[in-house]
Amino acid sequence: MSKPKITPLGDRVLVKHVEEDEQIKGGIIIPDSAKEKSQEAEVVGLGTGKKDDDGKNIGFQVKKGDKVLISKYGGTEVKLDDVEYQLVREDDILGIIG
Repeated sequence: MSKPKITPLGDRVLVKHVEEDEQIKGGIIIPDSAKEKSQEAEVVGLGTGKKDDDGKNIGFQVKKGDKVLISKYGGTEVKLDDVEYQLVREDDILGIIG
């Protein structure tokens, strides 16, 4: 995977959705336009971090390469070189998978 040309700022995290395996139940194929996006994503970039009241940086709890579960409606979708990313605040990350 090539490095994206987007650098998140502040407490934002750049993630790329993990593709889910297509499951066919009862012989019905659901078109891509009707599928919901996966809430599972991989962290591909980190901002500079949040600052506390004294101006000191608070480190991220996630790191590049982590598989995370993100909020369903959080963040901003970004498309770059035909690859879809999402910029989310660290608060929109619900947990680390694995």
